[in-house]
Amino acid sequence: MLILAGPVGEVEHDGGRHPECPARVGAVLQGIEDLRLGGDLVRVDARPASREDLVRVHDGRYLDELEAFSRHGGGALDPDTFVTSTSWDAALHAAGAGLAAVEELDSRCDGVGFVVVRPPGHHAVRSRGMGFCLLNNVAVAAGALAARGARVLVVDWDVHHGNGTQEIFWNEPAVLYVSTHQWPLYPGTGRPEEVGGTKAVGATLNVPVPPGATGDVLRLALDDVVSPAVDGFRPDWVLVSCGFDAHRADPLAQLMLSSADFAALARTVSAFAPSAGRTVLFLEGGYDLEAVRRSTTATLSALLGDLDRPEPATSGGPGAEAVRAVALARTRALDAAQG
Repeated sequence: MLILAGPVGEVEHDGGRHPECPARVGAVLQGIEDLRLGGDLVRVDARPASREDLVRVHDGRYLDELEAFSRHGGGALDPDTFVTSTSWDAALHAAGAGLAAVEELDSRCDGVGFVVVRPPGHHAVRSRGMGFCLLNNVAVAAGALAARGARVLVVDWDVHHGNGTQEIFWNEPAVLYVSTHQWPLYPGTGRPEEVGGTKAVGATLNVPVPPGATGDVLRLALDDVVSPAVDGFRPDWVLVSCGFDAHRADPLAQLMLSSADFAALARTVSAFAPSAGRTVLFLEGGYDLEAVRRSTTATLSALLGDLDRPEPATSGGPGAEAVRAVALARTRALDAAQG
């Protein structure tokens, strides 16, 4: 069963000729429609996140400034990130959609959640938006779960490092943040030596991989580096920053994944959850519309019972040595932090 929270951003938050465009939501919805789920599709309306929800992960002053900026017509928040007169409302509902998905899964104890929203969120730090992101949607949900005593695993397979999510939970031992991402690439963070703050040593895990890396490299990272950390953490919930911009067709990066690779990642990551009804995907990046559509279908198919036959998985690209180097660098950083 798929719990679809949203959509948000099909019309709102339109920056014109910008890669982070409303058509991205349409591509995801088409990918879901391709699965013909019928009664196995449950739609949940997004609700605006409350002030209490937001201030767990964002500074109140930033929230006030962002709202005022949007209400007065918006403009460029930075060279990459736009705000329109309706962006604040879109961002509030995007952040609240994750909370709605969690509530629905809580009540059913079954299914997989997919939060289909924009603007995306994982680059938004506590005190500002950046990298197309205004509010950190996955962090809002993770913060709410942690506040009620849950242990939360956030897996970020977007091609860009989720610097905002890492910063927000840097000193939070109840949230394990894991990122696989291309290196070097925007925003320039996400080194393996970044392992968490003094109160949460080991609760940040970064696996940077080189341009040209294929799906087998990310699968190796999950199996050899991520899985042992997750086993020790024992999460109650698994939240996924689900970007599709590591696809080989994406115009903004140079990884070489296919839609089948996202399906394989989804199978592995969903197995980290302790039971059904405890996995939620959040739309992040992905800027080739056909790749987004096909990757959505493949990813959800893998989570719902292999309802689709995706294109072949990829292998043979560079990066296996980088993964092994990550494991060594992380071990040394943990030893230094704990010593």
